[in-house]
Amino acid sequence: MSATAEQRVRELSCWRGAVALEPLKGGLSNASFIATDDTGKYVARVGEDFPCHHVFRDRELRASLAAYEAGLSPEVVHAEPGLMVVRFIEAHTYAEADVRRNLERCVDIVRKCHRDMKRLVTGPASIFWVFHVLRDYGHTLADGFHRRRNDVPRWLAAVGTLEDAQVPLPVVFGHHDLLPGNFMDDGERLWLIDWEYGGFGTAMFDLANISANNSLSEVEERQLLEIYFDRTPAETTLRAFDAMKTASALREAMWGMVSELHLNAPGVDYAAHADEYLGRYERALRTFQDRYGAT
Repeated sequence: MSATAEQRVRELSCWRGAVALEPLKGGLSNASFIATDDTGKYVARVGEDFPCHHVFRDRELRASLAAYEAGLSPEVVHAEPGLMVVRFIEAHTYAEADVRRNLERCVDIVRKCHRDMKRLVTGPASIFWVFHVLRDYGHTLADGFHRRRNDVPRWLAAVGTLEDAQVPLPVVFGHHDLLPGNFMDDGERLWLIDWEYGGFGTAMFDLANISANNSLSEVEERQLLEIYFDRTPAETTLRAFDAMKTASALREAMWGMVSELHLNAPGVDYAAHADEYLGRYERALRTFQDRYGAT
């Protein structure tokens, strides 16, 4: 997709004068470029719909526009089907250790997302419920004769228990993909980027996603929950969080497995991604079982 994507970006009508493109590395399912024209620097992001991942670019665009209006993300300056151009920000892209060091700031911007995005996003409601995603991924892996398809029944057997452990919370508009690289720090404030999975759901997923994707310690997890809820978490909240963290890790593992079947971003090792997060899932599941009983 890269060469075709680069040509498409180069031919956009929004540029003023000659445009220079520099590929951005690290995208797992998109091609992105830093674009510089006579008016400044931008990031151009090219991606297609991925129904296997419940990703639709029109929804991503609406979420990105709302995120700019909410003060969470850079401005979208141009968009067309499967392509967005946003203003470039001079900022440090976080690694896991950065998220842990700046946990309160990360929680604050996620809470702002939950508070403000639901008032600003337009169009049909996008829903994200990780337990449905996991079951659907299971069908995709079985139908695609994936190398780990025989493990799917065992993984999904735990999903119902993890789902039943959830507690009622207000519906929020969440990000649902809080990998460290989606937090950016310009030295004064944080930015939240990449809204492919943005949709209405439970705050518990974003909170657990921060932990599952950034290797938080148990102490840091308690801190995370206390900051977000502004109180000491109840035992039922802790159980729901541990269950959701387990589901989050499994989702990231199965995302990698489904991507093995359907995606082909240059240089991305989807199998290694899946195996890394499968290890995180298995550790989280053991912890959940030790604390609350076998699933």
